[in-house]
Amino acid sequence: MKSLTNDLVDHRSVQGQNRKDIRPGLCVEVVLKKDQRTGKRTRGIVKEILTSSANHPHGIKVRLQDGQVGRVQEIVKEPC
Repeated sequence: MKSLTNDLVDHRSVQGQNRKDIRPGLCVEVVLKKDQRTGKRTRGIVKEILTSSANHPHGIKVRLQDGQVGRVQEIVKEPC
């Protein structure tokens, strides 16, 4: 049986808070700066990782291929 702590760590990595899990070409859902109040998500493909730290509690900041910038909320397992 997994411990509760391990489950929480695994859940965080899927949610885009760890830089090591994000790479260019990955399909993700982000929250753009203008949508922070509503939490509206935008789906796109990562072009560039902008956060330099190993993790961020609100999600790793990325630039999508279409030029929009937002924080990763979820890594999408299906194709974009």
